[in-house]
Amino acid sequence: MVIITGGAGFIGSAVIWGLNNRGVDDIVVVDHLDCDEKWKNLRELSFEDYLEKDDFRDLIKRDLIKRGRFSSDNTSAIIHMGACSSTAELNASYLVDNNYQYSKELASFAIEHNIRFVYASSAATYGNGDRGYNDDRSQLTSLIPLNMYGYSKQMFDLWAYRHNLLDKIVGLKFSNVFGPNEYHKDDMRSVPHKAFVQIQDSGKVQLFKSYKDEYNDGGQMRDFIYIKDVVDMIIFFLEKQNINGIYNIGSGKARTWKDLVTSIFSALKIAPEIEYIDMPEGLKDKYQYFTELNMDKLHKAGYSKSMMTLEKATEDYVLNYLIPDRYLSSSSKGS
Repeated sequence: MVIITGGAGFIGSAVIWGLNNRGVDDIVVVDHLDCDEKWKNLRELSFEDYLEKDDFRDLIKRDLIKRGRFSSDNTSAIIHMGACSSTAELNASYLVDNNYQYSKELASFAIEHNIRFVYASSAATYGNGDRGYNDDRSQLTSLIPLNMYGYSKQMFDLWAYRHNLLDKIVGLKFSNVFGPNEYHKDDMRSVPHKAFVQIQDSGKVQLFKSYKDEYNDGGQMRDFIYIKDVVDMIIFFLEKQNINGIYNIGSGKARTWKDLVTSIFSALKIAPEIEYIDMPEGLKDKYQYFTELNMDKLHKAGYSKSMMTLEKATEDYVLNYLIPDRYLSSSSKGS
């Protein structure tokens, strides 16, 4: 059995999709559905049971899970994607509890009961990138995140490092992930989704102006990665039980925002129309102008599958999901 926290969310539900496509449905989904629309991500997926996050945390804290139907004898892995993913969240106490304390509880339980533990870190831990984007553990203590979300992720990475757990668990530093099942994320949706909606509404896309001479407007760069590639990488770590540590999860190739939105226009067969707008004052000193994750460590670990190009990924997203208004389903295979 595989337990997936945040299983109704963007990446979590996509992992369920990936497992379903490999014939696995012995899955327990843990999440907090609340009042948003992420429950729709689960409708066409196959899993055994669902638990609310607070109930699951209570089971873990009281260590009842090992004596119940989710025994460590039949639980092979915990994939911990459950976290607040908003880079704009200002409630530091909430982030500490949800992203740091919750992760400590699950990691401790998994290690005690010899359960594979794979968790979501973030490329936000790299801050402005002046110290590089290398996932070597020796770099961990030098990183300075730009926001509290990134710091909450850094806090757990450092806790695992200082307690010598990185030889027993796997942390994944996700870059700019986009793709189906992100529709519930409101302002935290990826730019491809926002761009598609803007094009449908107005025929054009808005991007931030640049405030650095070395970058043109729209020339700011990110390491974009498609959700289907992310799923393959996560499942790689489920299959390779002897590989542990912190790994970057990205394409390893920085592309501009202009490249990204142009690929959306191209998929729609529409001439690009981009409007450059002022960046909010509160964002200017926290804005990353360049991210490109070093992927050498993952490739050296044995991951060799080719990733989709930005253009192919956006085409798949637009034509197979956004236009038909589709979610990932257990009957839809990877491209």
